Amino acid sequence: MLRATWRGLPAKRHEAGWEPGLVVPAADGSPLITDHYFPRAEGDFPTLLVRSPYGRGLPWSAMYGILFAEQGFHVVLQSCRGTGGSGGAFDLWRNEAVDGRATVSWLRGQPWFGGTLGTVGPSYLGYTQWALALEPPPELKAMVVQVGLHDPHALFHTDGALRLENALAVGVGMTYQHQGMAPFVRATLRLQRRLRAVTTAQPLRGAYVSALGGEVPWLDGVMTHPDAEDAYWRGASLAEPAERLRVPTALITGWHDALADQTFGQYDRLRHAGCETALLVGPWTHTSALQRGWPEVFTESLAWLRAHLYGDPSGLRPTAVRVHLGGENAWRDLDDWPPARAATPWYPTPGGHLTQQAPTDRAPLASFRYDPADPTPSLGGPLLSRTAGPRDNGRLEARDDVLTFTGPVLTEPVDILGPVSARLSISTDTGHADVFTRLCDVDAQGRSVNVCDGLGRLRTTDAAPSQVTVPMSATAHRFAAGHRIRWQISGGAHPRYARSTGTGEPPADATAFTPVRITLHTDSALLLPRDSGPM
Repeated sequence: MLRATWRGLPAKRHEAGWEPGLVVPAADGSPLITDHYFPRAEGDFPTLLVRSPYGRGLPWSAMYGILFAEQGFHVVLQSCRGTGGSGGAFDLWRNEAVDGRATVSWLRGQPWFGGTLGTVGPSYLGYTQWALALEPPPELKAMVVQVGLHDPHALFHTDGALRLENALAVGVGMTYQHQGMAPFVRATLRLQRRLRAVTTAQPLRGAYVSALGGEVPWLDGVMTHPDAEDAYWRGASLAEPAERLRVPTALITGWHDALADQTFGQYDRLRHAGCETALLVGPWTHTSALQRGWPEVFTESLAWLRAHLYGDPSGLRPTAVRVHLGGENAWRDLDDWPPARAATPWYPTPGGHLTQQAPTDRAPLASFRYDPADPTPSLGGPLLSRTAGPRDNGRLEARDDVLTFTGPVLTEPVDILGPVSARLSISTDTGHADVFTRLCDVDAQGRSVNVCDGLGRLRTTDAAPSQVTVPMSATAHRFAAGHRIRWQISGGAHPRYARSTGTGEPPADATAFTPVRITLHTDSALLLPRDSGPM
């Protein structure tokens, strides 16, 4: 059945066995319920630890338990405390390091554990891997972090703006997925029905209760603490282990993964630390990497684990980095990421044009009114929900509160590889604004499709413009001959981000919203890392 669902999976090496419902004692005695999958064969096999708050049933049992056991691994699939029958209370991020160490201590007493350990898993299952890497046990020989999390604050906030849709999606997933697919699907559908009411409530605090079926204390906490330096977030970010890690670590993400920037950050830290690492970036969202992208993700993961747990490097590719080139539907192997590319500025001009000719002044160029009562809607992009990914932006760009600047028709392909950003010069009439900026590819028929984007928050004084540089994630994308490059600018993307209040008041407690006039000035620029190397 698995191979009918995902064509191209490697042939299995062994039949898989299953030992469910094992009890692993946490350091405080809480029972951590664990399933053990194993090859039905004689011999010593490495062990993979997979710690999850999402339950141990489908799809995790099949994708991680059975498939990896068939390839010659013991797989320990464990429910995090407070989920899937495990004891204690789930508290986002706070218990994963100590519980991971307790599980390794238990493994040392199992007769089938040979002392060679790897970890693998996506999303929060990536966080549990980084938690173990805080004090990596000597048995840990390899990690594979797929569309993984290491910084909870960055999942929920950017530059002081609340990633509202992410917060609600994580709330549903953490609360219901470990209960089984049926409760999870019902909760997801209920959230979809009530999404508008929840995301436009004044204040936002507590509005999710009707959609999630009750209070979720950790969700209240993450929504109401926008400052990464707040004591609430102390110990949450696991960026630090990557700065000194020596465990070979493979990283996998997608261009429209909500956690892509976290993956790029960890890759950079690992490389600077001299840690052996590899990076795969596909044409995926957070969820599609584990669906249509699973054959590539599984094959990459298996090759890394076999290389470092079995001493078999035959499946490894010759370069550290492989990225999917959008617009060309091709893969490109690179020695590193990002490639060394100078950013080329593109400037907005009157009439909605985009040019490489630098302006001679800082004059006002174009303006629009952002109204929180009719917020600019979000469309596609790096989300956790099913609406993520590339989308036709035509209806969005037809709104009065969206500016677009479009370059000339390209006479030859233009490849963009690396981080994209916007250098904005903005003035406002209220002193506070969010600015959403997006790169789009416009084809010969005029269809505008999003490539990457970002949001920044700024404060202005008087009528003078303020300058802010907004990171727009990274991309590997080919703008084909006959296409055009488009820069899209607006005052938000709701409900992906909570509405800008126009006053600077945190959105979780805001009850008053003020429309804002946002004016773009001519010295703004879209910065694109153009690739001029050989194809």
